[in-house]
Amino acid sequence: MAVRYERDEEHVVLITIDRPEARNSLDMQHFFELRTAWERFGEDEDAWVAIVTGVADTFCVGADLKKYIPEITKHIEMIKEGRTAELGGYQLDDGTKAVLRDVDLYKPVVAAINGVCVAGGMELLGGCDIRVAATGATFGVMEPKRGLFAGGGTTVRLPRQVPFPAAMELLLCADRVPAEKALQMGLLNEVVDADVLLDTARSYARRIAANAPFAIRKTKESVLRGLAVDLARAYEIEMEIAGEVFGSEDAKEGPRAFAEKRAPVWQNR
Repeated sequence: MAVRYERDEEHVVLITIDRPEARNSLDMQHFFELRTAWERFGEDEDAWVAIVTGVADTFCVGADLKKYIPEITKHIEMIKEGRTAELGGYQLDDGTKAVLRDVDLYKPVVAAINGVCVAGGMELLGGCDIRVAATGATFGVMEPKRGLFAGGGTTVRLPRQVPFPAAMELLLCADRVPAEKALQMGLLNEVVDADVLLDTARSYARRIAANAPFAIRKTKESVLRGLAVDLARAYEIEMEIAGEVFGSEDAKEGPRAFAEKRAPVWQNR
């Protein structure tokens, strides 16, 4: 498979997009594989944090323009005409689910951006919580240059994640920007040398995984759900979730381990 899924003993999953012959672009098969990897991560009780990365000099360039765009355009036209669109076992939303748009995944995701991150790669980046890039990585919302639209979440998420002027520069100019500028824009947490990229991403993942997984998952849930509603409702959601966390087994274990001067043994509930 071109999307690899590997879990280590520290509850960290590494998801790798491995399609170098197509610059880690994704057609219907590979969008399906990436979606499946995220679903597997979400359902895996022993997987607490994920790292997503690419191979060679590319993180992800999004949809395969030679294969995916003609396929999806054909199917959309058939639907408009009232005809049945056969997708060969795939679904129209495989692409959006693969880049974590409108997905209730509350486990943390760390992006290790090893190279070019444009178009659908930026869509995927928008669904990641921590972003570490190699010094040679570049970023861009390139869809307008091809007469296309970034409909995988970028026009919604980017203005909520970075300052408005930075978001609009990326969205409207459709230029590539280097990693250092992306860092200045607030798109990234850190820029490091390529040879320590995965080690740095793993360091973030392990620091997260050292915490109570139920509390971490609920914290992310509170953030994401809160961003989608007004302030009053966001506070209500926060209190609801706080009640769940304080009533959990891990909320008992944490203070007990502190008092006994030992490492906590999390139950993930």
